[in-house]
Amino acid sequence: MSIAGMFDLHGQVALVTGAASGLGLAYAEILAEAGAQVVMTDLDMPGLRAAATRIGATAAVMPDTAELDVGDAERLATVIDGAAAKHGRLDIVFANAGISAGRGFALSPDGELGNLDHANWDKVLRVNLTGTVNTMQFAARHMKAGGGGRIVVTASIGGIRAEPMVGYAYAATKAAVLNLVRQAAVELAPHKVLVNAIAPGPFLTNIAGGRLHREPDVVAMFAEMVPLGRIGLPEEIKGLALLLASPAGSFLTGTVIPVDGGATAAV
Repeated sequence: MSIAGMFDLHGQVALVTGAASGLGLAYAEILAEAGAQVVMTDLDMPGLRAAATRIGATAAVMPDTAELDVGDAERLATVIDGAAAKHGRLDIVFANAGISAGRGFALSPDGELGNLDHANWDKVLRVNLTGTVNTMQFAARHMKAGGGGRIVVTASIGGIRAEPMVGYAYAATKAAVLNLVRQAAVELAPHKVLVNAIAPGPFLTNIAGGRLHREPDVVAMFAEMVPLGRIGLPEEIKGLALLLASPAGSFLTGTVIPVDGGATAAV
C-alpha cells in the first residue's frame, strides 16, 4: 500500500462529537482533509456551522452538522442513527465531547476533596463518562452491522496519573474511559471494530471556558509539567487522529496513546 493509500479516507463516513472547537475541530479538519464525509456535532451551533463552512471551503465534501448534547442519550442515538442512515454507513467515530470539572486542588481550595461539589460531579459524569459510553454503544451497532469501523475516544493524561490541576470528576471520568476502551476493544475485535484512546496532555482548547487562552499563569503552570516546556496546539494531535482512523492503524486496538510533550514520561 502506498503512503497516500495508508491515510486515505475517501468514501468513509466519520462522526465527531464536540467538533466546534479545540481537539474535536482538529479531528474534523484532518478527517475531511483525508477525504472522509464528516458529521460534526456540538452544542455550540454558531461555532459549529462556522467551523464546518471553513472546512467545506477546501474539503472534497461539505461536512454535515448536528446540534448534540452527548449526555442526552435519546438525542445522541438519533444523531448517530441519522448519520448512518443518510450516508448508508458509519466508519469512524471520535467520542470527543467533554467538559471540565473545574480547578484541581493545586489551583484552588474548591478543588479539594472535602469541597467536592456533588451536582458538578453528576454533571461531568453525565457528559464525560455516560456520554462517551453511549457514543461508543450507538456507533458500535452500525459498525458491527457494516463489517468494521474505528472508535477513538478522547481521554486525558489526567486519567493515567494523578493530576492536581484538574478536578476530581474530570480525573475520575477520564480514568474510567480508559478501561471502557480496553473492554470494548476486546469485545469488538472479532467484528473488526477497532477501539483506541488518545490521552492528551495540556492543550490550548476551549475546555474550562478557554481558561488557557486568557490566564497566562495557568498556562505557565501546565507548561512546567511538560518536558517540552509548553502546552500543545490542536494541530499537533491531527497526525495521531489520522493514524487511528485510517488503514495505517489497522493493527491498533485497545491502546491508550498519550500526546503530552513527555509529561507522563517525566513522572
